[in-house]
Formats: sequence, structure tokens, C-alpha cells
Amino acid sequence: MISVDPAIPIRSCSRCSSPPHPAMIRAPFLRVILTKVLGLIVDLNTRESHTCSHSETPWYLSMRLTTKGRYAVTAMLDLALHAQTGPVSLADISERQGISLSYLEQLFAKLRRSNLVSSVRGPGGGYQLSREMQGIQVAQVIDAVNESVDATKCQGLGDCHAGDTCLTHHLWCDLSLQIHEFLSGISLADLVTRREVQEVAQRQDQRRCNTKAPRLDKIEASAVE
Repeated sequence: MISVDPAIPIRSCSRCSSPPHPAMIRAPFLRVILTKVLGLIVDLNTRESHTCSHSETPWYLSMRLTTKGRYAVTAMLDLALHAQTGPVSLADISERQGISLSYLEQLFAKLRRSNLVSSVRGPGGGYQLSREMQGIQVAQVIDAVNESVDATKCQGLGDCHAGDTCLTHHLWCDLSLQIHEFLSGISLADLVTRREVQEVAQRQDQRRCNTKAPRLDKIEASAVE
């Protein structure tokens, strides 16, 4: 069973006020495949899908964790990885992660309002975590930027079939809750200690130090709503 911080709210759809079915919570396959499925969702959700009609869209493309949530988690992880050097500037995060500075400024304004980061002014200033890494869960970061993970096609409205709920609406609502609980059980500290994360961070730092390395194209994203 995934441990969940009781202080972290779990979002549900407007027509799914009841708790997830016990069978969904106990189902071993959910706990086993969530990690792989999340990676697939994040990868495939960024691809163009406009050629598919609403009825033809594969189920995995309807699972939404969009640019806002992904970049917020990426930036917070970068901040955690470099926390020992003092405040980290958004310009440094922008250069390492290839995210536009203006987009980061909008994201960090939301993260600061949620008391996940604090700003330091003056020379050598920047941002730092407002609490220990162990106390910041991935789900908190996603929630802070008003993002959610939604497995339904109706965005939780329950109007997916002729204005009413479809047969599998509550199934996908349960899966959405399970994913949120999964992310609630992962802290920045958990990610920082992962070997593959450390290897990627070292490669990014080395690329930044190497003036001959090709410059990353900045990812220009739309304004944060």
C-alpha cells in the first residue's frame, strides 16, 4: 500500500465523491505498473494527437499531465539537486533544463505562493527550497501549479457519454486517484538519491561547463494560466 501524507489533498472529479473501490486500491497490478505507465503517459502526452478524433484517441493520450506540471517538477528537482550550493537562479535552471526563463518565473511565482520555495534577493540570490526535500512530494508540486493528473476524457466532469457518465468513468476516476497517491508517496529527496537522476544531473552540469557543447534550444511554453 502506498503511504500518503494526510496533509496532501487528493483531487477527485465532480461525480466521484465516493472513495475509490477497495478492489482498485488492493489490485497488485496497479502498484506494479504505475511507474512504467506514468513514464509512457508523460512521453506520449507531449506528441501531436490532433489527427485523432475524440472517439479515436487512445486511452493513454487522454491521461493528462501537461507541460505545466512536468516542468514544475523538473525545475524543483533541479533546485533540490543544486541546493547545497546556495540559492539557485532561474537563469541557471533555464540553461540546464532548456525551459524559457519567462515560463519558469511564472511557475515559481505559484510555487512560492504554495510555500514550496523562497526567494533570496541581491547578489548571489535566487530560489531555494522552503523546507527539507523529504517534506516536498511530487504531488504537492503538481498541485501548486494548478495541475492535475486526470485519466478521464471528460476532465472529471462526468459528461463523457451523451452528457452523462460513461460505463468506465468511475474506473478512470479511481485510476486518477491512484496516480495522485503514487506521486504523493514520492519526495524530492527520493528522486535526488536515484542513481539515474544523479547521472543525468552530472551530464547536464558538464554540458554547461563545456563551452563547446551545443546550446540547448529553449522550450517556449504558453503563459501559465
